[in-house]
Amino acid sequence: QETLQGGDTAWILVASALVLFMMIPGLAMFYGGLVRTKNVLSLFLQCFLITAVVSVIWVTFGYSLAFSSAGMAEGSRGLHAFIGGMDRLFLSGVTPDSLRGTIPEALFVVFQMTFAIITPGLIIGAFAERMKFSAVLLFTVIWVALVYLPICHMVWGGPGAFLADLGTIDFAGGIVVHLTAAAAALVAAILVGPRKGYGKVPMMPHSLTMTMGGTAMLWVGWFGFNGGSALQ
Repeated sequence: QETLQGGDTAWILVASALVLFMMIPGLAMFYGGLVRTKNVLSLFLQCFLITAVVSVIWVTFGYSLAFSSAGMAEGSRGLHAFIGGMDRLFLSGVTPDSLRGTIPEALFVVFQMTFAIITPGLIIGAFAERMKFSAVLLFTVIWVALVYLPICHMVWGGPGAFLADLGTIDFAGGIVVHLTAAAAALVAAILVGPRKGYGKVPMMPHSLTMTMGGTAMLWVGWFGFNGGSALQ
């Protein structure tokens, strides 16, 4: 029987803050220092707006499609082995008393939301300085809905989820976060192409000091990323 554990709850609260810290300001500073001065603010805004947009997606339908167990049965290969149900839309059924393992379900929602936020953030470095701001946001919405949510459900959705039933174990997002982001980044970089003047015009980074600061933030945040995932 699921029982609330104060220590687990406290650690996941800290881990959630650390993973969010990796995105804003960590990843924003990491990318911002690498681009040209004229594009620094654009990269910061992309990171902040991705955080906001994915948060809305997550609480409206993202959490439900990723973690709802409605219609799932271990060994089944029906629709819900690949994508969650609709019973958790707008966090329906998530109450102050509902638990996910040893922590409040509401906290589990927040912790997993930070993973959903940082994953598209990892991709934007592949087309930095080469995509319109509106296109970045549209790409984020479509990619999260069509790629991240199904993969998240298939790996972390529990018994009855397709990849979980095959024995897939992903404690720290190696598949759900890094593999999906890497594949999307590679495809995006190929489709968007190089910067105009690349190899002919000097494109000095804005501030490697800022990039180093962002790197340090990512390193610190990784304790929440990996440590929190291990507890889950």
